[in-house]
Amino acid sequence: MSTSTRTGTYTRQDGPPQVILGAHFPGVNNTTVWSDPASGSHIDFESFRTFAQIAESGRFDFLFLAEGLRLREQKGKIHDLDVVGRPDTLPVLAGLAAVTRRLGLAGTINVTFNEPYEVARQFATLDHLSAGRAAWNVVTSSDAFTGENFRRGGYLPHDQRYVRAEEFVRAAAAIWDSWQGREPEQFVYRSSQFDITGRPTVPSPPQGRPVIFQAGDSHQGRDFAARNADAIFTRHSTPQAGRQFYSDVKARATREGRDPENLKVLPGVSFVIGDTDAEAEELAAHVRSQQVSGQTALLILERLFNRDLSAYDPDGPLPDIEPDTEGPSLFAGRAREHDDVHAEIAALRRLARERGLSLRETVIATQARQSLIGSPSTVADALIEAVSTNVCDGFILVPHITPSGLAPFVEKVVPILQERGALRTDYPERSTLRDLLGIAPPSRQESAENDAPVFASAGL
Repeated sequence: MSTSTRTGTYTRQDGPPQVILGAHFPGVNNTTVWSDPASGSHIDFESFRTFAQIAESGRFDFLFLAEGLRLREQKGKIHDLDVVGRPDTLPVLAGLAAVTRRLGLAGTINVTFNEPYEVARQFATLDHLSAGRAAWNVVTSSDAFTGENFRRGGYLPHDQRYVRAEEFVRAAAAIWDSWQGREPEQFVYRSSQFDITGRPTVPSPPQGRPVIFQAGDSHQGRDFAARNADAIFTRHSTPQAGRQFYSDVKARATREGRDPENLKVLPGVSFVIGDTDAEAEELAAHVRSQQVSGQTALLILERLFNRDLSAYDPDGPLPDIEPDTEGPSLFAGRAREHDDVHAEIAALRRLARERGLSLRETVIATQARQSLIGSPSTVADALIEAVSTNVCDGFILVPHITPSGLAPFVEKVVPILQERGALRTDYPERSTLRDLLGIAPPSRQESAENDAPVFASAGL
């Protein structure tokens, strides 16, 4: 990738590739230190406005919002990290469109419990309100617990998640494409999941179609992204794992007849910045201790053991019991995350024994959330190196404090990236999010070549 592949005003025309930057408003989770005095509300619009405007001042490409359709529960009680609630994504992004000018606005909307016509209409509206800055993070769910909030319930089998997702996105594209010129055309979309006939009420989005994000690491998820996504939000942030993932999904996109440059790989990373590397390491250790309280440590281990551990002392040793692998999960609202719990527990016990760690200290040591730790120069070097060596195309940054946690990165790292020619110094006028990311707009000609003339594009 060269500096000419993305838009913006740069301080130099040669040098390192451009680093794509997204800013993830994380809500309350194991990354967020919600108990810190500097942490603000996760509901008030002022928090979202402050966060977005900090990102825009740093010339970021986009802001990213996750979405939760049900509060998680553990042992029948609302999980302590969900007690602040989860506001709806699209109204927040619509509000942010009015208080930002160039920043992309990416929102997570579930395709399992929504309908294509409504979602297509909502994102077309957001794209118009923001003058071409909308992005849709497509997610799926086979979780009956979440489904209980909807009339459809948990009806969708796990192996049908991506079938519905693919047909959903294609149906939305058919709707976006059906308003050409001055009048809406009739759209018809029939598949195993949908039978839709109608006319759109909103003209085609300024971008042609909003940028499509996807987050999923299974083979089905990777194939879906290769056919449909413009960008992938991934957890592969280490160099080796990142290069393997990058190579794999780019190759899949090529096999689908796409230009792999139109599929951006963007790992989510947290960060801690100090004036020196040593200071950053010290601060990171403090942050980790804040991220994992005694109660949180017990809750995390309960998901592994699938047993009530409330009687155990977080500052004592790890439980000497075996996990319950047969009983129902104590944790509702998230799929099981562990393939071999016996091996994982054995590894935890080995670590605790070798380093003399308590239960909480062991969880802290294995739940570290900081991917980038160091001085501003060290962090800038790591970002540029990753993009230069095909680890990724950029990063989605997840601060541990909301809404001000992005400020240290913007104040200290962004100027270095700009000085080195790896980040724009200003936004171009009249640019869409596709322009900023260097992603080609959808093309009906490519649709015809892919033998799907109604809805396929460079991304579909």
